[in-house]
Amino acid sequence: MNKILLAVTSRIRQRSAASREQYLDGLAQMSGRKRGIERIGCANIAHAVAALPANDKLRIVAEKAPHLAVVTAYNDMLSAHQPYAAYPDLIRAEAARHQATVQVAGGVPAMCDGVTQGLPGMELSLFSRDVIAMSTAVALSHDVFDAALLLGICDKIVPGLLIGALHFGHLPCVFVPAGPMSSGLSNNAKSKVREQYAQGKVGRDELMQAESAAYHGAGTCTFYGTANSNQMLLEAMGLHVPGAAFVHPQDPLRDALTREAVRAALAITAKGGRYTPIGRLVDERAIVNAMVALLATGGSTNHLIHWVAVARSAGILIDWTDFSDLSGATPLLTRIYPNGSADVNQFQAAGGPGFVIRELLDHGLMHEDVLSVAAPSLRPYARRPLLADDGNSVFWQDLPAASNDEQVVRLASAPFSDSGGLKLLAGNLGRAVIKISAVPEENHLIEAPARIFDSQEDMLAAFDAGELERDVVVVVRFQGPQANGMPELHKLTPPLAVLQGRGFKVALLTDGRMSGASGKVPAAIHISPEALAGGPLAKLRDGDRVRLDAVSGELLALVPANVWDARELAGIPAQQLRSNGLGLGRDLFAGMRRNVLSAEAGAISWL
Repeated sequence: MNKILLAVTSRIRQRSAASREQYLDGLAQMSGRKRGIERIGCANIAHAVAALPANDKLRIVAEKAPHLAVVTAYNDMLSAHQPYAAYPDLIRAEAARHQATVQVAGGVPAMCDGVTQGLPGMELSLFSRDVIAMSTAVALSHDVFDAALLLGICDKIVPGLLIGALHFGHLPCVFVPAGPMSSGLSNNAKSKVREQYAQGKVGRDELMQAESAAYHGAGTCTFYGTANSNQMLLEAMGLHVPGAAFVHPQDPLRDALTREAVRAALAITAKGGRYTPIGRLVDERAIVNAMVALLATGGSTNHLIHWVAVARSAGILIDWTDFSDLSGATPLLTRIYPNGSADVNQFQAAGGPGFVIRELLDHGLMHEDVLSVAAPSLRPYARRPLLADDGNSVFWQDLPAASNDEQVVRLASAPFSDSGGLKLLAGNLGRAVIKISAVPEENHLIEAPARIFDSQEDMLAAFDAGELERDVVVVVRFQGPQANGMPELHKLTPPLAVLQGRGFKVALLTDGRMSGASGKVPAAIHISPEALAGGPLAKLRDGDRVRLDAVSGELLALVPANVWDARELAGIPAQQLRSNGLGLGRDLFAGMRRNVLSAEAGAISWL
């Protein structure tokens, strides 16, 4: 086993000893109770099963059959979640074959950051994760279930479902994905049209045509953003049926994998012979495995927020230094857009998650001796699923020794880079993260004068007015969770890329988020503490020289120390602060903005 991996895991275990013990004590108390149907009152049971067919009532009440919950993020606005419409019937039918019963326990909200980018609705996006977690808790609060199937894919949905499930840590849980859409217009071609639109070289009609060719059917978006990073991390944690992540929604294998998920859930119930509650499955080793998988694939920066919150839900305490130390020991094994030109379908064809997990296990860079929904080991996740001749069941096969496409996936002995895709930055401007795997090496160090903005609209207006045609560090502050819910600022990517393409040295600093698709412009994001909470980003002034050094890990305002220490913090414009909380439901989230922790603490609003 890699020494750094073991050291970080040990450090996390020691740091988390008290909180993890408390969590496991609570789990043991819940696990020691009688099953819900045998424990609760007759009136409670009658309410719970009132709408079920008579034969299902008999199975639950008289035969004491296993009873599964489905918590679903289905809606038909999100392309990734639209396929879930048919899943409950498929799950019920498979459960009935095993004398088990199923109820859709509840639905959770699922919003699309692609729809809300640059709009007020994006200010609800990060907080929707905690709303989803609470909705999951409401769904499971009826407390009559033996296990749960969790249906969700995209950005905040998977972390929210996982946080909620971990607060019911005594329940076995299996996550059920639905797969990516087929490849359309390439991500590189789409980005080029966006940059042309930002320069006024093409109009809205051409942009609409390109976007519609890229996003054109059911399934997740095909770039390796937060949604698809979610699926990689769930594979690495053993929470999927092995290899389920990136099978197309209309592939017959997809339905077979969903049926297999039902069988897996039944096998890990208390009556199934291999009781595996999610709270025991998700230990510090599983969390480290997820972190390594993220780094080895150059995944979404959003997970440096989300997985801190996920770990905390299981009594495990991690921080960005843990990510940074693991990154130094983790080879970069994939090039998937925005870290390359391939999309997730090409990644799957080249070997997919199973290839990456096998390479990491074989080189001592993941913990193999962990629990999973498939086995008391992660090794099954190093294989690929295939459809059996009967058209209904699944078998697994070893992957080829070599990559099917070395431009997309490589062996750990010959990686794209010796270190992972994310890096910690620190200095007198606070702590931040950068997705370095997407940034060309010549842009790893940027030193230039700062131009300060308090909103993304002001920055876009300055670009349109030609005010940024120079070497510049663009600073967009007052975008943290307390200020306005920490929206993604992905709309800034095309104009910044245009400036970089014109030969200027350009970087972005913000206490907001960019996106799981953070691209080729160096961006120090999630700066903590945020400006509204007294963070040093509020000390910056127009013209201050700033150094972003992704090689040394420095993030510095090059201002004399005596001047910097004496400088007052700038305040957010009062009208902007007021408008951040008004309209389109934002006023309902005022309590979350008041109580939320910092980005590095997971932007948690429920502690």
